[in-house]
Amino acid sequence: MKGIVFHGDRELEVKDFPDPTPGAGEVVLEMRASGMCGSDLHEYRAPRGMAPKVIVGHEPAGVVAAVGAGVPTAWIGRPVLVHHYFGCGRCDQCRAGWPHLCRSGLKAMGYTVDGSHAELVRVPFSSILPMPEGMSFLSAAAISCGTGTAWGALEMINARGDDTVAVFGQGPVGLSATRLAAALGARVIALDIEPRRLARAREFGATHLINPNDVPSVREAVLELTGGRGVSKSLETSGAPSAANQALQVLDLWGTTCWVGRGNAIQVDITDQLSKQITARTSWTLSVPSMERLSDFVVSRDIDIDALFTDRWTLHEAAAAYSLLDKQDSGKGVFLPD
Repeated sequence: MKGIVFHGDRELEVKDFPDPTPGAGEVVLEMRASGMCGSDLHEYRAPRGMAPKVIVGHEPAGVVAAVGAGVPTAWIGRPVLVHHYFGCGRCDQCRAGWPHLCRSGLKAMGYTVDGSHAELVRVPFSSILPMPEGMSFLSAAAISCGTGTAWGALEMINARGDDTVAVFGQGPVGLSATRLAAALGARVIALDIEPRRLARAREFGATHLINPNDVPSVREAVLELTGGRGVSKSLETSGAPSAANQALQVLDLWGTTCWVGRGNAIQVDITDQLSKQITARTSWTLSVPSMERLSDFVVSRDIDIDALFTDRWTLHEAAAAYSLLDKQDSGKGVFLPD
């Protein structure tokens, strides 16, 4: 089979690998879609020799092609979603559906074990969920990481229809948050410094757009849109330290913020926040039960997640695909079968 590996310094290779064989409690999936995630760029840009020594990719969706001992053969041929972190399966966090918080140490697709940018991938049976009828493979791939991360953060802040939510960053995670928050009934203020991404945010349900480069103060711009109060909820998805601070500054009294983007450290003036009674959260992907809730929500509300994907590639086009992603001014890419 074919699979993509990173060598570092923005170099990659499409290599031949032996087809995987499922062990006990494992399944092999035939990939039907493998999304490209912005977090891939950390490893793609890593110094030579520091990139993962495995097949990359961690946004899989596919069909069960083979099963190992202990897995019912009835699963063969079923389309599935995948939670891309694997834990011990026995600790309190794994049993609660949070394998990425496994107390015995986690395994991550595309980082410590072979990922989804391949024709086939082997995963634990415990990591898969059946795809709901009516869901596309593209949506399932997005839910496995980017869109799932957005949903996990919205659950962290208990986003509701009566909220006004400021979403900082309108890359794939931010756009997903905008679409899902709007589907919940919330009013969404979308912020990004890239005009094309802001334009897409409008298409995804944002009621107001702010380019931080075009206003003297992000806080004042948000206050103007909210009658001087600020927003009830905010999400930071870009990883920019300035945005992480602004996500706090735009909150109303009793507001809640959640930091999602990977970025630099920030400094918080606790005295300034004490008088607002704010709640600050972090969110890292989502739990397995949360993934199931999101899948049902997307299908029952007929939410178009496929629209996130602006670029479709085959594995053989990996060099061009990651060169485009590296510019960070486009939409979202996905690898599909030849």
